[in-house]
Amino acid sequence: MKIAILGRKEYTGNYERFISQMPAIPIVTLKPSVLTECDALLLPGGGDIEPAFFGEKNCGSENIDTELDILQFQALDCAICKRLPVLGICKGMQLINVSFGGSINQNMQTASIHKYNGRDSYHASVISESSCLYELYGGSARINSAHHQSVNRLGNGLSAIQWCPDDGCIEAIVHEYLPVLGLQWHPERLSPSETTLDGKRLLSLLSFWLYVSGKKYIFPSLR
Repeated sequence: MKIAILGRKEYTGNYERFISQMPAIPIVTLKPSVLTECDALLLPGGGDIEPAFFGEKNCGSENIDTELDILQFQALDCAICKRLPVLGICKGMQLINVSFGGSINQNMQTASIHKYNGRDSYHASVISESSCLYELYGGSARINSAHHQSVNRLGNGLSAIQWCPDDGCIEAIVHEYLPVLGLQWHPERLSPSETTLDGKRLLSLLSFWLYVSGKKYIFPSLR
């Protein structure tokens, strides 16, 4: 089993270690064509998306890598066409939202709650009872953040399933029938001294998606 990580190798170590906890091989690549040989796609965190991709001028976006944006959009398109499971983390979630026609809040007024300041910020979140995350974690979870931007207008077919109660920031999205999940937080680097949340539980969901892939193309439940 192979899971493509579409990113620059020097920044993907945490994601590789995270995926390696599964019976899966992480394939770090900048070639969207590799998706033809893989079973799932992980879109990692990183800088901000080029605002032109969601029809805006730059109003606070930072650390933009337009070439990488394009390659990640292409990889996501390939994964969707093949109905492969997709997990987007931080920037990866925002890229999913933009790909489906959504937009990004380029400079959150409440960024201090979520921004990386030498370490991740930790805060509460609430989870929708009808979601796959609720089955994993229940109705609340203390999560980690390292972002100053957030999902604004949701893309077509996407639903928000997790929020920060302090400011309403969307912390997770899913597609209504495709196996596509986006997380604004970082399950690959949760600190046990800050939270009891177990990022490994997400791997059981991804494993389940991989199991049903090719049998039915609906957003699956763990039940």
